[in-house]
Amino acid sequence: MSLYYSLIFGILVLEIALFTLLALPIPTKFRKPLTLVLLKPFKNSNVQVAIKCILGFILLLFIDSINKVYNINKELAIDVAQGHQRIELLSRKFFQQRNLYLTGITLFLTFIVTKTFALVNELLNLKAKYRKEDHESEKELTKEELEILIKEKEDKIKDLKIRAEALEKDSKDL
Repeated sequence: MSLYYSLIFGILVLEIALFTLLALPIPTKFRKPLTLVLLKPFKNSNVQVAIKCILGFILLLFIDSINKVYNINKELAIDVAQGHQRIELLSRKFFQQRNLYLTGITLFLTFIVTKTFALVNELLNLKAKYRKEDHESEKELTKEELEILIKEKEDKIKDLKIRAEALEKDSKDL
């Protein structure tokens, strides 16, 4: 495997590791710092430009692999009779298909990791917002407010008992 396909394989392994970290059911108190640590380098504009360039080169290699596989398939269709060249063509086809799948899955997994990271980040933000609202709603009530709430609940219970008795009476009449 050539150097650039070895580097693409390294990127693929890194993406698999990132996706695994993002997809594991980790408690929020560990996930949030982990996500922030993973996000920090990607906020730098130089890193973003470098990543876009790398993905552009991988896309070019992907398109080149598609073209080479297509050309090898045309050659195979022409040279059906020759055995010696056929093995060489089949081995070239194997290597080009490997390169095609390697670059294709790397590009695909890049978009999957990006979307998964966005979803995890949104989930963490929603959890933080929910906890903030939950703490605000748990403010301490005064004694008078609690007595008013208890009275309202008792009135509601009495009303529901009256309705239940009326329904029970109606069902007996039928």
